[in-house]
Amino acid sequence: MALPVLSSSAVKFRRVLAHFPQELSLAFAYGSGVFRQAGASAEHGETNVLDFVFAVDDAATWHMMNLTKNRSHYSFLKFFGPKKITAIQRYGAGIYYNTLVPCNDRMIKYGVISTDALIEDLFHWKTLYVAGRLQKPVKILAQNENSKLQAALVSNLKSAVTAAFLMLPESFSEEDLYMQIAGLSYSGDFRMIIGEDKSKVQNIVKANVAHFQKLYSNILQDCPQVVYKHHLGRLEASIDKSPEGQFTQLMALPKTLQQKITALVNPPGKNRDVEEALLQVAHDPDCGFVVHQGISGIVRSSSIVQSVKTILTAGAKKSVAYSMKKLYKMTKGGLKKTS
Repeated sequence: MALPVLSSSAVKFRRVLAHFPQELSLAFAYGSGVFRQAGASAEHGETNVLDFVFAVDDAATWHMMNLTKNRSHYSFLKFFGPKKITAIQRYGAGIYYNTLVPCNDRMIKYGVISTDALIEDLFHWKTLYVAGRLQKPVKILAQNENSKLQAALVSNLKSAVTAAFLMLPESFSEEDLYMQIAGLSYSGDFRMIIGEDKSKVQNIVKANVAHFQKLYSNILQDCPQVVYKHHLGRLEASIDKSPEGQFTQLMALPKTLQQKITALVNPPGKNRDVEEALLQVAHDPDCGFVVHQGISGIVRSSSIVQSVKTILTAGAKKSVAYSMKKLYKMTKGGLKKTS
């Protein structure tokens, strides 16, 4: 099954790729500079920082070539060379960001992740950092013929639907589903306390329902628990909330999330296996809450390490400037809600 590529023009985003080494297994653009959010003007989208992620098979070689082409993009870490940059990249979410880079009359931010690290995150939700971004609409700008990466992209979307089903009630609307999915990678992220607009998830979904439909329509049409009337843009769900139904869904979750849930419910000193722990959770009326706590645990640790790493990868001056932009957006969102 192919990952849907959103149909709207991505020419101006593809032009950015011309500034970088071309050895990319996947490149995509995401965020409010690419997809308009509810409450934002069209002009606001034209001034936002454009966000990109580049997946590369050989990170050290890619950074070596990029240092030759774009040395000014890097902080003081450029003096340590591509091998040290690649070693730092592996910490946290396994992604290395260059921030507030002028390119084609816009400011951009781009992250570099190894293809293997991306595949692991997509299949197993090791950090849910890049996998979480790919659960929301993105513009795919380049993609090679890596069949394992393709399977991982689809697996990530299926896992997002499964996790959302476990946290939603028996019946829910299509928008409820997309709100739950869009919120997965923000659960436990400390930046949602300070640094992000509290209405971010709602703003993402309300303005982009059609994009979510394109991303998830194939998966929902193949799902026996959902009647997906795509021609009407409507979803009718009846999720099996019996212990047996929930156990089946829990067993289909990514490995890291299963391990986090097991750690949450195992009493001190007892080391039950994953299947036994998930069977207990399946019988728990608060099953959805336990799944949410497991996801929050994954996101919390990766978001903290990644944010600390940004001070090194962006440098102190850019880190402060980027943080101030985030705080401005957060306070602006808060003022809109109270006005």
